[in-house]
Amino acid sequence: VSTDGKWCYIVFWVIPKPIIKWDTCRWELLKNRLIGTCPSCSSAFGISYYSSELQSSMVTDVFLIKLFCYDRKGLTHDVTTVFCNLELNIKKVKVSTTPVGTVMNLFFVTDTRELLHTKMRQEETYEALVDVMQAAIISCNIEKVGPEVTACSQASPFLSSAITNDVVLRTSNNVSITMDNSFSPAHTLVQIVCQDHKGLLYDIMRTLKDYNIQISYGRFYLKQGRKCEIDLFITQADGKKIIDPSMQRALSSRLQMELLQPLRVAVVSRGPDTELLVANPVELSSKGRPLVFHDITLALNMLNTCIFLAEIGRHVIGDQEWEVYRVLLDEGTSLSTPRRKIEEGVWKLLMGWEQI
Repeated sequence: VSTDGKWCYIVFWVIPKPIIKWDTCRWELLKNRLIGTCPSCSSAFGISYYSSELQSSMVTDVFLIKLFCYDRKGLTHDVTTVFCNLELNIKKVKVSTTPVGTVMNLFFVTDTRELLHTKMRQEETYEALVDVMQAAIISCNIEKVGPEVTACSQASPFLSSAITNDVVLRTSNNVSITMDNSFSPAHTLVQIVCQDHKGLLYDIMRTLKDYNIQISYGRFYLKQGRKCEIDLFITQADGKKIIDPSMQRALSSRLQMELLQPLRVAVVSRGPDTELLVANPVELSSKGRPLVFHDITLALNMLNTCIFLAEIGRHVIGDQEWEVYRVLLDEGTSLSTPRRKIEEGVWKLLMGWEQI
């Protein structure tokens, strides 16, 4: 990774996941996503740092997909997979199972292609859902709603201390972070050594973005045994090195915390019921971590555990806003799988450490 302050040059050496073959990987979709993420050439000049004001002015239409269907194992994961393939981003969800075996799914989504307001795109979404759900689908309705519907919710009267306490759990990952101002005359060198996990670059970049840090040059290298070495030459928003020791300690401490535990996962008792809680930090731009709900439903499906109720909300934990996924597990199936196994299975799949 290198930049001159106006243009950025990035090279990624990548391989598909073990379950995906080279010839089936969606390279064209990946290319389109990357192009869509990058600023246009006309707007690239003069923009070197993240602007929260600019980001907040870009409002994306939110749509409610109301799906009424018969319940079955793996239903929620199948629906989230369809949305992933269609490039529909889930902003908020509420899944409710009735006593008679039907499910009301409310998905608040945004469309990466920005076409969900068209009849053709809505028909494409409906046909894709019918294709995967077949006879289980009863009705499907898509309508545009106001962005205030997905606004941050108030703190829940019940949010387990396993999620709210700032305690690092279940990780043997050793994170080493050092800062050096003697190596470069114009930049602070940050060296990170840690175990690789899914979203590692995302966790580093979102943290630096929240601190308004500019990366001028970077190198990422993954060794055998999933050990990752990262060198970053950075400056503050004013283009100067990070000289202040307190600022160095704050940034180093925050990076270490985010790399040790980028997500929090807990299976707790909610009265007589069992609830899975997953929390991840929200960026200052109000974006949440991508594909979390997809991976949660995949893990539960692989663990043969069904979802009775699910919802996503925003909560303030400490001095940071978090996106919290609350999944009430079906009593009939959740009791057959130990809580510890559910917790570890969801954690490991979210971290990309191993298949369940």
